[in-house]
Amino acid sequence: EGLIEFYDSFKDMFEFFCKNTTIHGTIRLVCSDSNRMKTAFWTLLLLASFGMLYWQFALMFSQYWAYPVVLTMSMHSEPKMFPAITICNLDPYRFELVSEHLVQLDHMAEESIAFLYGINTSASLFHMNEKNIHIKDLTSIGNLSRSSFKLSQNFSLLRMSDHNNRSGKKHSSVGFRLCNATGGNCFYKTYSSGMDAILEWYRFHYMNIMSQLPVIINISDHEEQIEDMVYSCQYDGEPCRPSDYVHFHHPVFGSCYTFNSKGTDSFWTATKPGIPYGLSLILRAEQKDHIPLLSTVAGVKVMIHNHNQTPFLEHEGFDIRPGIATTIGIQQDEVNRLGGNYGKCTTNGNDVNVKLLYNNSYTLQACLHSCFQHIMVRKCGCGYYYYPLPPGAEYCDYNKQPAWGHCFYQLYNRLRNHHLNCFDQCPKPCRESLYKVSAGTAKWPSAKSQDWIRQALRHQNGYNSTSNRKDIAKVTIFYQQLNYQSVNESPLLSENLLLSSMGSQWSLWFGSSVLSVVEMFELLIDTLVLSLLFCYQRFRSKKT
Repeated sequence: EGLIEFYDSFKDMFEFFCKNTTIHGTIRLVCSDSNRMKTAFWTLLLLASFGMLYWQFALMFSQYWAYPVVLTMSMHSEPKMFPAITICNLDPYRFELVSEHLVQLDHMAEESIAFLYGINTSASLFHMNEKNIHIKDLTSIGNLSRSSFKLSQNFSLLRMSDHNNRSGKKHSSVGFRLCNATGGNCFYKTYSSGMDAILEWYRFHYMNIMSQLPVIINISDHEEQIEDMVYSCQYDGEPCRPSDYVHFHHPVFGSCYTFNSKGTDSFWTATKPGIPYGLSLILRAEQKDHIPLLSTVAGVKVMIHNHNQTPFLEHEGFDIRPGIATTIGIQQDEVNRLGGNYGKCTTNGNDVNVKLLYNNSYTLQACLHSCFQHIMVRKCGCGYYYYPLPPGAEYCDYNKQPAWGHCFYQLYNRLRNHHLNCFDQCPKPCRESLYKVSAGTAKWPSAKSQDWIRQALRHQNGYNSTSNRKDIAKVTIFYQQLNYQSVNESPLLSENLLLSSMGSQWSLWFGSSVLSVVEMFELLIDTLVLSLLFCYQRFRSKKT
């Protein structure tokens, strides 16, 4: 009796609740007993209010469980680290171990171009002086039988004609034929542009040739000195140091250097915006034509990226034209994603099912390349030459795997069309820095200054050239502003906002608070206890 308030009947309990509760409108159910129409009206009104309330609750919970996000932008201004800069000379090495096969490939390309277009390119494109080609001697790494590899003649370039039914015009395309292991399934890798077809055909053979090289090559023992590519390097008015860059070799873009790759040296802290406080480089942009058909571009490849990130030059970056001074202003944006129920992202890649083949930090491109390489090794039996290899795998060679090209191009088309599950397995990073780039160009050096600039470069760096501004380039990379824009994801409907919205709806339909909900629970408990007591009394009365 101290805990439960007893009533003579359920009617008394209900009347007491309606007269004393803080829920609006309930008193109308008992104050007009004589007027049944009013009682029925207020009963229907209260039931309709309950229905509308819980309908609104259902909408709010469905929106909450959809986990929508809202983007908030904020500006920050503080000293920060200069980004990593990768430059490549677009002049890949002609390794000694495969130089004979590359010469044969050049002759095959010469014959193909003559067959397709009737042009004799031997004097202009493939004229190679042994003195002008810096051949890397890798014979000390291991003995490799050069006669074991033979260039395949099964992938000849062909011109194909097709009729356009609508216009009746003839269109021609150029490509080469690829077949599976049994030869029963074939297709033509064709291009509407003969130039694109020749470049792709050359790269296809080039990958097979380069697969003959040892997987691990100590490039540092065979690299050109950075002075052969970078005539001058200054950051914030101070000369660059040997510890400021790392070297690597790209099979297509040649000798590459990455400045500030780790982002831990205070020397690269950006304290002021503007051209005088950026990175200024004078670069050799000479095209020696080591392997001319890998790229038709002359100049320098430049990419701006985050620290500890693998530069994927085939997907990003831009080219610097020789004889031009290029100023590149960068503006940093930072993106922070919520992850979890609000979206798929990863903090450091440890929770991704794909085993990364790159030693640097996680990026979407690194994951996609690793995923594709794993699938390539599993489906085709060998790895794509431009990507790192998983343990125990080998690079593709059509002498060993004659049908790998057929397998590769089909897989790559599926990846490009999002039919492989790599995009599902590779989420975006939860935190990502993006760089907006704006560039301006001018002729450099000018006609009046080129003589003394060449003399200064010749005296300091051993520069030796007679060309007219066609073998050097100047590039300056700087922060336009030190303030950066941060784009953050936040929940559109958080737990606090959900409770606040529920309280607002409760107040709208009943004009009450949380204590009113407690009163309803009290009514339910009293009803349950009173029902049990009445049942117990009936049971005792029947027994007696």
